Amino acid sequence: MNIGSITLELLVGFVALLILTKALGKTQITQITPFDFISSLVLGELVGNAIYDKHVNIFSIMYSVFLWGILIYFVEWITQKFRGTRAILEGSPAIVIHNGQIKRDQLKKNKLDINQLQNLLRQKDVFSMQEIEFAVLETNGSISVLKKSEYQQTTREDLGLKPDKSYLAYSIISDGKVDWGNLKEAGLDETWLNKTLKDQKIDHPEQVLLLEWKVDEGVFLQKMD
Repeated sequence: MNIGSITLELLVGFVALLILTKALGKTQITQITPFDFISSLVLGELVGNAIYDKHVNIFSIMYSVFLWGILIYFVEWITQKFRGTRAILEGSPAIVIHNGQIKRDQLKKNKLDINQLQNLLRQKDVFSMQEIEFAVLETNGSISVLKKSEYQQTTREDLGLKPDKSYLAYSIISDGKVDWGNLKEAGLDETWLNKTLKDQKIDHPEQVLLLEWKVDEGVFLQKMD
């Protein structure tokens, strides 16, 4: 295979992918669902392998891109035309926090653990579960958050008050496991932990889905059930 042939096939593949991407209308990475992401990888692999295979000609590249593009477009068309297919083909949003309570069944259903949930929340500038009224896991893997009223919009600065110092929330127990490093970093000890659990009528950490502690707000605790 010579340079001219590689160049021609690469240009054809590039233009075909560009046209297909524009035709499907996925202009932002945040619009892409897991299915779209996998489809894009497969499409790129088809073009990549075809370019460097001397037995594959331009027609084969165009046919592969065209056929795969038709399949993806067909799936998109179905979800637009028939509303009932969206949950199957695209997935559906899941409420993972409802009225300030973590919905453990939804976390398990979406293969999401507490640490992953906290990571998603921190990306939304939420550093404590106590701030959240509702949280929705979107089909593209991002999370949307509705904060409790006292944490929304109006700030102490808006009211002409001196701002308070901000504190970080520490996850002391997550999925029934004690994070001893966080406990120590928060300036607490095992005696405090045992007393806190006893006050909540909890015998073992395994009974706790999440125990979070923050200096200015105290303890947030949710049991497994």
